[in-house]
Amino acid sequence: MLHDEGGRGVPILLLHGLMGSARTWQDQVLWLRDHGRVYTFDAAGHGRPAPADLTTDAFVADLAGATAGISEPMIVIGHSMGGLHGWVFAATYPNRVRGLVVEDMAADFTGRTAAHWAAMVEGWPQPFPDEAALMAYFGPVAGRYFRNSFERSSDGYRLHGEVATFRDISEEWGTRAFWREWDRLTVPTLLLEGEHTITPPGQMRRMAELHPDAEHVLVPAAGHLVHDDQPAHYRAEVERFLGRILRTGPASAAEV
Repeated sequence: MLHDEGGRGVPILLLHGLMGSARTWQDQVLWLRDHGRVYTFDAAGHGRPAPADLTTDAFVADLAGATAGISEPMIVIGHSMGGLHGWVFAATYPNRVRGLVVEDMAADFTGRTAAHWAAMVEGWPQPFPDEAALMAYFGPVAGRYFRNSFERSSDGYRLHGEVATFRDISEEWGTRAFWREWDRLTVPTLLLEGEHTITPPGQMRRMAELHPDAEHVLVPAAGHLVHDDQPAHYRAEVERFLGRILRTGPASAAEV
């Protein structure tokens, strides 16, 4: 579930979004190796068994166990669900995180439901026979995301988890806000929001205002998959942030 992608220096952990996989970061791994030792991670329920309790806390506990062998504080970079797991992980285990990037994820989706979305996913014409069929159905950006996430077998591409699992993960976000976990964050944080975001209007900017060391960047012409939709802009912002974090030097013994 934890993949060592190479590189040297500070550990950089990449956390994918809902219905994604470690492979969705393959384009970013190439340049992130210049900044540290890169790890990717397959969340529970995504190609491997889901926890019995489909809560954010259970997923974060699974992540904590899987990364226990990384002794140095990490820079955690997360997209969507991975961003949420990243900041809850950092709030729960503050000595294990040195910096945080959250991509297109907000603290409060209460009142929303995933029922209609799940019904749509159930209607996908699986298996998709080949990559061309994926691209034709989802478009070039989401098509690449699912190509790198889905299981591939002799009959084509299909989901790498249960729709009910994905639905219930998302349903929790409609019943629980994560402001308390956000308020406990102390590490430097970069919030990247797509112009065509899925998050409630103004909420990511408000998150930055509430954090003592956070910055909010709105990425023009980007949808939810900012890192794939506007890869050059995403890279520039992340590298600028990493440069600031890494110039501060390693955390002191008193801090860890």
